Amino acid sequence: MLEKIYPLLAYLKYFLRQEDRHSLQSPFSFKVYEGLKKNLKTNDDTELKALRKQLLQNHKKITIQDFGAGSIHLKEPIRRISDITRHSTSSSKFSKLYQYFCSLTPAQTVIELGTCVGINTCYLARATKGKLYTFEGAEELAKVARNTFSNFSKVSLLIGQIEITLPEFLKRPNKLDFVLIDAHHAYQPTLTFWEHITPFLNEDSIVAIGDIHRSKEMEQAWHTIKDSPSVTMSMDFYECGILFFKKGLNKKHYILHY
Repeated sequence: MLEKIYPLLAYLKYFLRQEDRHSLQSPFSFKVYEGLKKNLKTNDDTELKALRKQLLQNHKKITIQDFGAGSIHLKEPIRRISDITRHSTSSSKFSKLYQYFCSLTPAQTVIELGTCVGINTCYLARATKGKLYTFEGAEELAKVARNTFSNFSKVSLLIGQIEITLPEFLKRPNKLDFVLIDAHHAYQPTLTFWEHITPFLNEDSIVAIGDIHRSKEMEQAWHTIKDSPSVTMSMDFYECGILFFKKGLNKKHYILHY
């Protein structure tokens, strides 16, 4: 029961503390936030909404192996694709958010930890200029995702436990432009992923972390990471947190409406 109540209590706290555009103290943060709101209104994702609708209408059952905290709503290992899409994927609104922040980076090397059914992957692929690498631990889910983003040639899917596949992958690139951490949703795995990617970030990189208020554990992970010396600015949108590394900014944490 607490697992379901905690996000509601966290949202109340977030709602009471959220700031408006006038709280943005630097021209950079103001420009980023205004661009985000404009993107929400003007980004035409009709085609990707149709993909999402297809998944919501797909009642095929697959077996899921959870390697992290698992789903709040779906506890049985055998789940319908439609239910997974409804309960375990980002809304169109937040898929657009991830796409927008990816577009603010050089987007040559983009990684997504936690592919799920591949919806966010499609949004990120549209913003990726180089290659998008998406990591998924559940094999049956990876098969669904591969079909979802089959029209995006920029995507490479890495299947297997991310604790193993990520360090192996990171032997290849020398930098990461955009990273979405949306897997496991627990304190230690999230910090471990962060520690793996940190050496490959630079001042043009942006990192997004999903479900930062899902549990006390995830809130602790978020606070630990945003307070890292390399982070120069962070934005909390309740469903996710965004980290910046741009030099010359006075370190600031914003809690913003979206």
